[in-house]
Amino acid sequence: MDVIRLKFGNILRDLLEERNLSQKQLADDLNISASAVGNYVRNNREPDFETLKKIAKYFQVSTDFLLNYQSKQDFSYEEQKILQIFRKLTEDQKELYIEQGKLLIRCSQKKKGESSPLRPDHKAV
Repeated sequence: MDVIRLKFGNILRDLLEERNLSQKQLADDLNISASAVGNYVRNNREPDFETLKKIAKYFQVSTDFLLNYQSKQDFSYEEQKILQIFRKLTEDQKELYIEQGKLLIRCSQKKKGESSPLRPDHKAV
């Protein structure tokens, strides 16, 4: 499967939408121009290092996340997104989220005719 490499502006747009924030609100909160934020979201420009750090702090994500950069040991954008969602859940929601993930894997493996390594009764050969 091909991995989609999102640009900074696409990631910033996703973060704004997830939090129901306008570009103007972000600009006001970070004391930067609304036109600069607009250029970031449209992928016309990228922020300087200081602004990038401000944006990362504001959204509580890493600069690597914003830049969609990962070394071989780092998580992919999708993995970071799942972790970001997971951290916002209550303890009960986290348990449900994990169980839903396990169920999704089991259903996928059933379709392929495989057994699930996540089932408690599964024995390694």
